[in-house]
Formats: sequence, structure tokens, C-alpha cells
Amino acid sequence: MLRAGGLVALPTETVYGLGADAENPAAVARIFEVKGRPPTHPLIVHIGSADRLDDWVEEVPDTARLLARRFWPGPLTLVLRRGRRVPLEATGGLETVAVRVPDHPVALALLSAFGGGVTAPSANRFGAVSPTVADHVRTELGDAVDFVLDGGPCEVGVESTIVDVTGPVPSILRPGGVTREELEAALGAPLAVPETSTVRVPGQHPSHYAPRARVVLVEPGRVAAEAERAQEAGHRVGVLLPAESAGTPVEAHAVVTLPASLAVYARGLYGYLRALDEQGCDLIVASLPPEEGLGLAITNRLHRAAGPRPA
Repeated sequence: MLRAGGLVALPTETVYGLGADAENPAAVARIFEVKGRPPTHPLIVHIGSADRLDDWVEEVPDTARLLARRFWPGPLTLVLRRGRRVPLEATGGLETVAVRVPDHPVALALLSAFGGGVTAPSANRFGAVSPTVADHVRTELGDAVDFVLDGGPCEVGVESTIVDVTGPVPSILRPGGVTREELEAALGAPLAVPETSTVRVPGQHPSHYAPRARVVLVEPGRVAAEAERAQEAGHRVGVLLPAESAGTPVEAHAVVTLPASLAVYARGLYGYLRALDEQGCDLIVASLPPEEGLGLAITNRLHRAAGPRPA
């Protein structure tokens, strides 16, 4: 299907991706069409092993080699200078390309058999909640996907960390499945997490990873009170209740009590948001976890989910 220019939804350890032959501009264009994704938003090229990185980029700095050896296969994406093999359609017109090796046996088997690179943004409509099981893909995209590979639930549950290694100092452009602490330990130096960047990468849109319900973020101790206020105002309120507030009575239409483990929280985040949508909530009240470990990625996703919606 990939060789014929089709679209294949494939599981990764992060979320399900909507895959196309990275070297086929027409197939890549179909991804943008199906997702409703602006053509200036670059895609990530998935490859089968770190040994193939040189085939897709202009040069590989020592820092990139170090990170690839340490974290691939895994939820880390590296931004490098585009090689000739990558069409501009896949990079949003940029001379940089985002590349990673996914850590999922089904994805790796597909990439090995295919032999090339696969561009694979999340297999959902642009800006919506990412899919972490195959049924999410089928429900949202239906027949627009030519083939869905079911690899079970995604283990990480949030997208990959994106690190720009094109300059003298690497920086995190999107927090994700590899934590800032892990990256800094590998590099032996602190990493910047800039609020804005001149390098465009996936996940930078102000509203992203968003459920149908509007998301409101409050301080952890204010979740129950805000939910009660919104419920009294006539909203069908869904609540993401922090683990430390478990057992607190909450007046709401639906309540999800969050796990204490950030890894378990990250794995379930998109499922929680989808479940509250399915229960008819029109407003979700949540608080932000500490910005440490996977909490940084969860915080990023919740901020985007709560961002201003397109008119």
C-alpha cells in the first residue's frame, strides 16, 4: 500500500501515525488533505534504524549521533538539515527535516520491509486529540485511510520529544516521551526549552491535541470549585481530578481521577479526553502537573488543548 502511494495508519510507542512514502510527494500531499493539515506544517520522517540517518539528512553532528545512539529506537525526534531524498512537501517547505526511529515492533517491521522512510503525523484530524488505539483512527478517519495496522495500545501515549540539533546548542522544541532530564544526562549539559522557535515543527499550533469540549486549566486546589461553578452555569462538566485530590467530592457530569504516576497519566491522557467527549461533556476542568519528567510533556499538551480554537 505504501509503495502504491496509499496511506497506512501504523502504531508507534507514542501515538498512531498516518503514514505515507516519504519520497512520494503525491502521497505526502494526501496526508495533508486527509488530516486538514496546513501544508506549511512539517512532518516527521520515520526510518527503520539509526544506521539509515545519513541517507535522509545533509550531515549528522556529533550531538545528533550521541542522541540517536542513546534514544533510538524511541520517542525522540531530531531536527537536522534536509537531505536530497526528502521532498519539500514533507518539510513544509523548510530546509530542515525531523527524523526518528519508532520503538514499536510493528512499525519497525513495516519500515524494515518497506525499506524507505515513512512520513507519519498523528492519524487524526488536524488539531484534534491524537489516537492511541487503532479504533480511534477508524472512528475519526474512516475510509480515508487505506490500511490500518493494529498494534494494540500505545505504550507512551504522548508524542515524541523534538530536539533541534542544527545549531551549536541543542534545544527542545516539543517536550515528549524522552524527558528533559534524560536528555541532559545524556549530553552532560542543560537544554533550553524556548517558548518560540524559528524552526517550525509539529505540535506548535496554539490549539492542538484538543477534544471537542473546551478545556479550562486551574490551580490543582481549585479543580473541584471551578467544576461546581461551571456546572451551576449550565455546562456539562468533565473533570481531570489530580491524584492528590482523590476522594474529594466533585459536582460534575463526569470525573476521571488521575493516576499518581506521570508515566501512566501520559499513557492515558488522550484516552481520558476522548472519554469525556464521548460522555457529552462540553467543558473539561483540569490542572497542570509539576513540570518534571513526563509532567513537562503533559503540561504542554494540556496548554495546547486549552488554547484558542480556530474561528
